[in-house]
Amino acid sequence: MTQFNRRDFLRAVGATGGAGAMLATMGALGLTPTAQAATRGAPYRAPRPGDFTLTGRAAAKVVVLGGGIAGLTTAYELGKAGYDCTVLEARDRAGGRNFTVRGGDTTTDLYGNRQTARFSDGQYMNAGPARIAQWMVTLDYCRELGVPIEVFTNVNADAYLYNESAGMTAPVRYRAAKADVFGYVTELLAKAGDQGALDAALTADDRERLMEFLKDYGDLGDSFDYTGSTRRGYSVWPAAAGVPGVVDTAVPTASEVFASGVGRYFAFEFEFDQAMLMFQPVGGMDRIPHALSQAIGSRRIRTGCAVTEVTDRADGVTVTYTQGGRTRTVDADYCVAAMPPNILAKVPHNLGSGVQSALEAITPSSAGKIGLEYRSRWWETDHRIYGGITETDLDVTHIWHPSYGFHGPRGVLIGYYNTGSKADSYAALSPQAREARAVAAGVKIYGEKYRSELVSSFSHHWRQFPYQEASWHSTPGGPDAPRYKPLTQPTGRVYFAGDWLSYMDAWQHGAFTSARTAVTALHQRVLA
Repeated sequence: MTQFNRRDFLRAVGATGGAGAMLATMGALGLTPTAQAATRGAPYRAPRPGDFTLTGRAAAKVVVLGGGIAGLTTAYELGKAGYDCTVLEARDRAGGRNFTVRGGDTTTDLYGNRQTARFSDGQYMNAGPARIAQWMVTLDYCRELGVPIEVFTNVNADAYLYNESAGMTAPVRYRAAKADVFGYVTELLAKAGDQGALDAALTADDRERLMEFLKDYGDLGDSFDYTGSTRRGYSVWPAAAGVPGVVDTAVPTASEVFASGVGRYFAFEFEFDQAMLMFQPVGGMDRIPHALSQAIGSRRIRTGCAVTEVTDRADGVTVTYTQGGRTRTVDADYCVAAMPPNILAKVPHNLGSGVQSALEAITPSSAGKIGLEYRSRWWETDHRIYGGITETDLDVTHIWHPSYGFHGPRGVLIGYYNTGSKADSYAALSPQAREARAVAAGVKIYGEKYRSELVSSFSHHWRQFPYQEASWHSTPGGPDAPRYKPLTQPTGRVYFAGDWLSYMDAWQHGAFTSARTAVTALHQRVLA
């Protein structure tokens, strides 16, 4: 018999049951810190408005390239310290990838597809960032700027899982799939322990505590068998006296559960950046750039300004740009380049080959979404799903139920949120073909109302969006790798900022923190 030590045993638990099972097992064995130990750190201090401040005031002039979150944050924070900032944004709006699509919004992608959203009043889709973890500095800015927030439902026990490639012919509720996976995994572990397979790894006391934990964690019977439980849900829901409910007894076998592949979807809820609770601004994610823009002052943000050249000089920086068909220049003491790196790499400059090589080493990624507006919220009335995400191996990947407007007359589902080659394959289609393909996939999971109740759609693909051409970016080796050093420090009087210069690329948190790093370095230089 193969001999296990505790480390090997816990590694096997983690590989089979995921992070949650491993951590819970460690707790049952007394190997994780107690609640008392966890409270022995520094005393808690609630965040205060304006926690991030620049000491001292300055009057230097700064030109900021890009009006996304990093660029707006740069101008906002420097403005509080007295800097004269000008933001140049190529598009007709500020916010960058923070883009909330509402009725009347019009876009044209690089394929020439022109769309105008026909969403009804109060309905919208967040085409870019859509959720905020509670530890992110993004929420601090919402507090400081007065942007109200509400819960974004990232995980919903009543949403669906559907893997067509595994032979599933109907979706399964998240709660049922989770109960089955956890139940069978713990049954196997419990029986292995009961048969002495773990005696070399565990003491008798360890084994007793483990068995007690596994029985509760998997909802196992006295013989350590998983036969289903109320955790899977009910075929008849409990109600008043005389209606105790009927537990769903259509429990698949262990082999069927593992073959379905549904267990692959549980790990993400343990990820640090995805764990509940998560939040969203009330009324749309673009409430954040709107609040930043208002605080900065509209006269300091110039839209429709495409940068065509950056020239660093001994005494300042000159930026050339086009606006309304005319070529213009702006001179400043310093420049903060907060444009997407793949776009900035196309702009002529005199910043040196190191900067150019670093920009070109950053890889753009693809992602797309489609918003489907329905004349009724049938997923709430017919399926009892309020918010949350349905996961599938179909090319739509994720289907999001809205976390706002509950019980309203209408609603907008995110009919696909996909990445990589799946996103690119949809982007190559016309908007009408994207809708048809996405709806056909949704019908397999939800039924015909997914088609019959549809009112309108709007699709957005970041790789094919002008002046962006990326959903997010990959920095091989991490932003602190030597190849990116020309971007993490100033080149002459030019500084760089963006989520791509953080360990939280694709999140606004990364853009906020990168901007704060850049403005701190610039401010210290000015005051020195």
